Amino acid sequence: MADRVHGHLIGRAFLLGAACGGRSMAGPAAVALTAGPVPARGLSGTRARRLIAASALAELVADKLPGVPSRLAPPALAARLVTAGASAAALARRDGATAALPVLAAVSGALAAGVAGARWRAWAGRGALPPVAAAVLEDLAVVGAAAAAVRP
Repeated sequence: MADRVHGHLIGRAFLLGAACGGRSMAGPAAVALTAGPVPARGLSGTRARRLIAASALAELVADKLPGVPSRLAPPALAARLVTAGASAAALARRDGATAALPVLAAVSGALAAGVAGARWRAWAGRGALPPVAAAVLEDLAVVGAAAAAVRP
């Protein structure tokens, strides 16, 4: 039974990382917004949850703006990998599990989804879809992955 639960956590961590590969703040927002009661001070408090959620919403809007750098540019990709790993570590902690394998799964998911998302947007940019429509479809996939990842 423990192996199955652990495998389930690794799959959820991969999905959480994939969400971060699409939108870097999706994973932290999903974990923060589904956490149980927390102290009202520090980074785990209500203000921090609101800040993380606001950052995720701002990223959803900013992603649609022209001139946004590639998600595969080193700083953007590094941010996605870091938020994926941190989100998976928080998810593992919440589930009472060690974080090493979930973090590895999340970073792998972020890398895979980052590349897939960049290819999706490049394909859509060749006239297959209007850019905003492609971005909104990607947003839906990101939110779906993040929501599935934080379900117990």
